[in-house]
Amino acid sequence: MLATESSAVASPDPVAPLVESTVAWKHIVAPAEPFLQDVAERLKEQIDAFESDLAAYATYVLTGQGKQLRPALVALSGGATGQLSDAHVLVAVIIEMIHLATLAHDDVMDEARLRRGRLTLAAHWGNEISVLLGDCLFAHALKLAASFPTPEICRAVSAATNTVCSGEILQTQRRKNFALSRGEYFKVLQMKTGELFALSCDLGAHLSGASAVPRSALRHYGMAIGTAYQIYDDCLDLFGSEAAVGKSLGTDLAKGKLTLPLLLALEQASAVGRAHIEAIVRDWKPRHFVSLLKILQDHRTLDGCRMVVHQYLQTARQKLGALPATESRHGLAGLTDYLAQQVDALATAG
Repeated sequence: MLATESSAVASPDPVAPLVESTVAWKHIVAPAEPFLQDVAERLKEQIDAFESDLAAYATYVLTGQGKQLRPALVALSGGATGQLSDAHVLVAVIIEMIHLATLAHDDVMDEARLRRGRLTLAAHWGNEISVLLGDCLFAHALKLAASFPTPEICRAVSAATNTVCSGEILQTQRRKNFALSRGEYFKVLQMKTGELFALSCDLGAHLSGASAVPRSALRHYGMAIGTAYQIYDDCLDLFGSEAAVGKSLGTDLAKGKLTLPLLLALEQASAVGRAHIEAIVRDWKPRHFVSLLKILQDHRTLDGCRMVVHQYLQTARQKLGALPATESRHGLAGLTDYLAQQVDALATAG
């Protein structure tokens, strides 16, 4: 059972959090740095092979990459269970390509103008180009997955892609659904975000020859940390600043998405207060943001979200107990501490 399903704090973790007050991302991924360089070069090679008229669009998407979280998970999971190989690089390229495709589509659906401090592909070249390029990235990723000698990788990647897209559909169906439960919300997060984190860990371990126990532990680790990451991202959309975050904020509200801060406020509000929140979201206007933020702060919803994130991270750490003590396992544990630091910093900034 995930920690978020209980109000009790999970038992002490066999993989202790880092003691440093500041967890540096570069320190966490140091064991995987050469691997990430190989992934970046291979991704560029794949993009360069696109039709020449598409190259500018694909390159624009590629150069807007973030921290390469999913490739890092492939490398750390593979390193925690065995040796890395060229097959790990290819799987990381495939998963990152699928992730970039989902971002291209997400920015169209959310009508987002900024991502990582610059115009989104859709804002730059229009929705049609963005949707079709996303389709091309999906198709190319599956073509690469089919190049493995056995069908297992292609099946896993195809199934994960289906799950991610299904999660996005479920989230779209549940816009402005004020009867949405926490369980339904977490399910959507696990499908649309957690799944690719879990796939990265699972295939990283599989390609290193891991047995069923560590492979399952890493898949659960990835699901937990991916879900925690999406909750943090949902909080950023409300409590962050566009200048600091580098992407359009308030897009969830504009689209009527009920994220955890809103769900917590709805749970705690009186009947009158709940009706007021529902009215604001139903007839959303940007000018309502300040008053809604005040309601969320009054109900201490960011503190509630932080608690849930920390519970998911505790679950992720516990799963690492099934792995041998290696530098890569320490990196996986460090990633949970890094995310904990980020969500705590958000509360401090607020």
